[in-house]
Amino acid sequence: MDVDNETFRRMVRVTDGTLNEVLPRISDTDVQISRQRISAFLSMHTAYELLPESGKVVALDVDLPVKQAFHILHEQGIYMAPLWDICKGQFVGVLSALDFVLILRELGNRGSNLTEEELETHTISAWKEGKPYLNRQINGHGTAFSRHLIHAGPYDNLKDIAMKVLQKEVSTIPIIHSSSEDGSSPQLLHLASLSGILKCICRYFRHCSSSLPILQLPICAIPVGTWVPKIGESNRRPLAVLRPSSSLASALNLLVQAQASSIPIVDDNDSLLDIYCRSDIMALAKDRAYTHINLDEMTVQQALQLGQDVCSPYEPRSQRCQMCLRSDSLHKVIERLANPGVRRIVIVEAGSKRLEGIVSLSDIFKFFLS
Repeated sequence: MDVDNETFRRMVRVTDGTLNEVLPRISDTDVQISRQRISAFLSMHTAYELLPESGKVVALDVDLPVKQAFHILHEQGIYMAPLWDICKGQFVGVLSALDFVLILRELGNRGSNLTEEELETHTISAWKEGKPYLNRQINGHGTAFSRHLIHAGPYDNLKDIAMKVLQKEVSTIPIIHSSSEDGSSPQLLHLASLSGILKCICRYFRHCSSSLPILQLPICAIPVGTWVPKIGESNRRPLAVLRPSSSLASALNLLVQAQASSIPIVDDNDSLLDIYCRSDIMALAKDRAYTHINLDEMTVQQALQLGQDVCSPYEPRSQRCQMCLRSDSLHKVIERLANPGVRRIVIVEAGSKRLEGIVSLSDIFKFFLS
């Protein structure tokens, strides 16, 4: 876990949970100016600027068995892929790590309608058909979730794509292009994420950061992220945590119920040890590990050890648990979040690494585009 030791030495003394140094107050004018400039930049640039010079994108046939699909994701080192329906000639959805989380929870439940043997023949399409019912059981709502593919075109501006990610509560949006007016023969160009968009913002404002006044403010002075009470400006969500001895079943339940992509793991002193992410579940696809484990008996620590040798190339182990201090500037936080594989920054206390908060990519964009 990477911590800036130079920042540790510059950290002001903490007494009774409050900073002795008076932190600068955020100005409504500064916030408005910064938001307007970021919004203007995103509105003038399109998804084409997110496309790499070379690379590959992986899509799955919707009629593949679920079991085979997750083995493919694991082998390719990715945590999600768009779904192709050859009968419709269209991309119709995505399969992600969250689907694997939900399936494992189903397999772990007594009286489950989905058995391990059925995964051999149960197709992605069949799983997606039953998923809205499962979602209603999880969140208690009676309305079905939309199963339409959330996507964007190469000419869509970056602001619209970022807003779509936030409003639809997805992590990635396929960029699809069709030269036909009826949308036939679609081409999958890229998988857009907030990380790529933030990288564009950082690159554009790197040499003129003074034009965004809020970038120099300490992260704890800005209403962004989820914080321990009385530490920073929270977004009013509770900060969920796990212990190393927590069961994998409880970790998966917390990820789903808290609608979070990651949960910090702390010791008895609330010092940060690691973090458990949705994408970590993909490690269980190796050697069909999920077929011979008990979710209630396996601990989070054991699950992470299982995945140490199968880290995704999109999320190297060194990038899993990036840390900052509450006194670090917003500029420093977004520069780290713009690095490949970094999806959240954990805020810790100097020296003790006691957990104080967590700031994700979506938190930053909700603040920028509020």
